[in-house]
Amino acid sequence: MTLLFSMPGGAEWLLIFFVLGIMIISKIFYIITLQNTLEAISAPNRKMESGNVWLLLIPLFNVVWHFIVVNNVADSIRAEADTNGIRIAENRPGYNIGLAMCIANCFFFIPMLNFITWMIGVICWIIYWSNIVGFKNQILNERGIGNIGILK
Repeated sequence: MTLLFSMPGGAEWLLIFFVLGIMIISKIFYIITLQNTLEAISAPNRKMESGNVWLLLIPLFNVVWHFIVVNNVADSIRAEADTNGIRIAENRPGYNIGLAMCIANCFFFIPMLNFITWMIGVICWIIYWSNIVGFKNQILNERGIGNIGILK
């Protein structure tokens, strides 16, 4: 009788490490983007310290912390836009798609739904990430600084 599940062999381990590496590297670039965005915002308008985004690397804790980061980044961008007269169409920039991303990540722990919610979470994450980059660049361009940081 054969087992339905077996330990991965050499090639499978390489694939697992490759995928995990890509996920970790992309998460680090995402966190750097969030940090750069918060640093582009003046200190009085920042709702959280930019270094606190690195707490997203803590497993399980990051599920809850991501809600807090999305909330604070949205409020920080809005405060900076209001202070400097920057026109941003959204009331809470990036909040809705960020909230959808966080909710999808919570449903990842439900069996049978996890693959679907993972895909939805990744799509929302990419959209949220690109929106935040756009808001950061808009803030910097309005100040005449231009695009700076690791991801422009």
